[in-house]
Amino acid sequence: MGREFVTIFDEWVHTYDDSVSGNDAEYRDVFFKYEEILQAVADAAISPVIEFGVGTGNLTEKLLAKGYEVAGIEPNAAMREVTNEKLKDATIIDGDFLEFDLSLQPKSLVCSYAFHHLTDAEKAEAFKLYAELLPAGGRVVFADTLFLSKEAQQEVIDFEKSRGHDNLVEDLNREYYTTLPVMKELIEQAGFTAEFTQLNNYVWLINATKN
Repeated sequence: MGREFVTIFDEWVHTYDDSVSGNDAEYRDVFFKYEEILQAVADAAISPVIEFGVGTGNLTEKLLAKGYEVAGIEPNAAMREVTNEKLKDATIIDGDFLEFDLSLQPKSLVCSYAFHHLTDAEKAEAFKLYAELLPAGGRVVFADTLFLSKEAQQEVIDFEKSRGHDNLVEDLNREYYTTLPVMKELIEQAGFTAEFTQLNNYVWLINATKN
């Protein structure tokens, strides 16, 4: 359920905003056009919104700026503390992509840079859960790293290794990144129609509408 990665963010919580701002050369390509990526997610969302993997609240802030009713889910306590301090009116609770307890009836579910913490089997389980939770026409709008094939993924890993980006290479090997064809299949099997838009060399906007 991605909980195995929770403690990693005890370290990231103090540097995350600096990294997404482009100040960390190793992750600059991953977070290229970061603000535009978050805005694309916010613009595709429908209120009320549940946001998974809130982190430091950057996407939450854009959702609230649009006047949406938002409930956030974040499994890392340090991240929740940062977001609650930054956004006094935000509702952020402990939970993850598969286990959460909210009374809000959402019309969209959103996330940025976190769905890869689930295995492909868990991703499929999540979309089946979301199909039960959302009304017809409801949306799942995720921005996350996808690769066109396993071969393309390995090429990226080899390239980043050649650049000496050891931390990024460790991330790419450790976490559960998947391919666009696999993602498309598991989304459609859950009863959604999905559109994919590439936003930088790593990140795609996944816009899935419940049939």
